[in-house]
Amino acid sequence: MAERVPAEVFPPGEFIKEELEARGWTQTDLAAILGRPFQLVNEILAGKRAISPETAQGLGEAFGTGAQLWMNLESTYRLSRTKPRDDSVVRRARLFEKAPIKEMIRRHWIEPSESIDVVEKQVCEFYHISDLDQEPTLWPHAARKPLAQEDATPTQTAWLFRVRQLAEALDTPPFSQASLKTCLGKLDAIKHEEEEARHAPRILMEAGIRFVVVEPLPKTRIDGICLWLDRHSPVVALSFRYDRIDWFWFTLMHELWHVKNGDGLEKPGVIDVNLVGQGALSTDQKPESERLADSFAADFLVSRKALESFIIRQGPLFSKRKIRGFALLHKVHPGIVAGQLQRRGEMKFSHNREMLVKVRHIVASSALTDGWGNSIEVSL
Repeated sequence: MAERVPAEVFPPGEFIKEELEARGWTQTDLAAILGRPFQLVNEILAGKRAISPETAQGLGEAFGTGAQLWMNLESTYRLSRTKPRDDSVVRRARLFEKAPIKEMIRRHWIEPSESIDVVEKQVCEFYHISDLDQEPTLWPHAARKPLAQEDATPTQTAWLFRVRQLAEALDTPPFSQASLKTCLGKLDAIKHEEEEARHAPRILMEAGIRFVVVEPLPKTRIDGICLWLDRHSPVVALSFRYDRIDWFWFTLMHELWHVKNGDGLEKPGVIDVNLVGQGALSTDQKPESERLADSFAADFLVSRKALESFIIRQGPLFSKRKIRGFALLHKVHPGIVAGQLQRRGEMKFSHNREMLVKVRHIVASSALTDGWGNSIEVSL
């Protein structure tokens, strides 16, 4: 409903004068009653001074009206004296509801501008929409279903669109299930050494899987996503929310299951959040597709049968020497073994953390990476 604006608004002093006249009081009398300087009363009646909460309280007691009346009259009068407002505040509020504007500027996804028109235009171009009334459509092939707010927060949506922008800038051969099978075999051969992770982006790209790394935006909690540019162009994106070797490999393999299963092809895929760590959802809290992806990732990294045998023989105390010996035998990095033990609840997250080596800088050195001070210009 439109805001009602009075045709004319009088200063509170006019109403105080009426009260004084009705009682036969002078300004001097009122000053004495209030216990305030005459000059203050005179300036209020002349509209030169605003009524403070303390003065409103005194006027309310003196005239028997209550303080709220005088505060309301003062507020209404002061608002009437302000400059006629434009719609820039409303438009900026709408923009900030639509997208994390400050973060997008900080990450150079859009450029700063004093003009609200320019910022609106950039946001519309970023989301490929004609105006802010439209909902962004990230998956045009999936029945053109808009990315609704129940599917993703505005901040998560911005991250996903940045992923798509970067993925569209890459060129890969056609994807097939056969190329994925070859890809998985090559990945299996490099999971024993952290430095070998630098080959993962190339292996994925050779299989027709576009791989990008995008620094997470605050409070998104995104670990990764599998999406499709078209039926032959899968995209895997990771956030490196945690810079740990176990996080990298588990999240990567989780997303590759989605690729293998065609998840996100016929309808928008699920944003993967809190896959690893103390905030991870329990198995029974996840849908079937996510449980299958978790199971595939865990079994690919460390044979479930072998790991369960190791747990029975060595648990509940897992020494560094035993973990390293098991990892060496099964050609996997010790940090991956430690991560799987933690994920299964067999070992505390605080134990053997030195094994969970950082690999983001290794992977990012050979992947298209946005964030951590690295800005990439792409055509919108």
